[in-house]
Amino acid sequence: MRMKQLLANYRQNKLLYWLILPSLIFLFIFNYIPMGGLIIAFQDYSFTRGIWGSEWIGFENFTDFFSGMYFGRTLGNTLALSGLDLLFNFPAAIILALMLNEVRSARFKRTIQTVSYMPHFISMVVAAGLIKEFCDSSGVISSLAVQLGGKPQSYISQPQYFRSIFTISEIWKSVGFNSIVYLAALSGISEELYEAARIDGAGRWRQLFHVTFPGLLPTVIIMLILRCGAIMNVNFEKVLLLYSPSTYATADIISTYVYRMGIIKQKIGFSTAVGLFNSVISLILVLGVNKLSKMYTETSMF
Repeated sequence: MRMKQLLANYRQNKLLYWLILPSLIFLFIFNYIPMGGLIIAFQDYSFTRGIWGSEWIGFENFTDFFSGMYFGRTLGNTLALSGLDLLFNFPAAIILALMLNEVRSARFKRTIQTVSYMPHFISMVVAAGLIKEFCDSSGVISSLAVQLGGKPQSYISQPQYFRSIFTISEIWKSVGFNSIVYLAALSGISEELYEAARIDGAGRWRQLFHVTFPGLLPTVIIMLILRCGAIMNVNFEKVLLLYSPSTYATADIISTYVYRMGIIKQKIGFSTAVGLFNSVISLILVLGVNKLSKMYTETSMF
């Protein structure tokens, strides 16, 4: 029965199916076929011998990673940076959207939106360069510290400051762009609900808690599920551009460790195993958070 419905739908929307075909082919070639290379994670891979000629070593690459001296550090740093991002950056976009939604001056609202969106479109290389300049010993932050009685120092090379710099700069760069989806959700809330609340005597704050928040909640839950699935995938490019050997203690994450092992040290099998572990944990997080959301709310991804 389902096959007949599918065929009937194809005959009715044949042109749309043909239009989506190139995207499906692209997805299959670049996203599904490369998954066959995951077998490298179970090999002592050699470029000269290739996939089929390399020695099979089972789970040795995984055990080497789990028992290695960098497992705790990279996992801890990954969770710490993701946790700070989830704690500060995620709600910052929601707060900005709520504040913009309350602005009545269209000109002022457009100005704030433009200013907050602009950092998102700055190249990560340029943004990292600006952050390094500001946080260097001769940068703006160090100069302000001297004015307040402190000593000039390079904050970006101090491990105790790296997480704060990363989190604050991430809010600066992404809060405006991330707020777009919440502004779209807020614009979809019916004005009749606000009118009914005002008739019942609800003020601005009561409208916010009893109309705005419930209308925004499904979008927040979906975005939270997606964000939890990306906990293991911290902004790799930004960390790679900002960190240095002096800040490895608080900055070295799983993705940068994979980069060093795979690209620099040419341990392809080992780095593939670490990357596979990272992907499996991300999948488990997405499924787990989605399951909890489905159990306790009416919103879920699937």
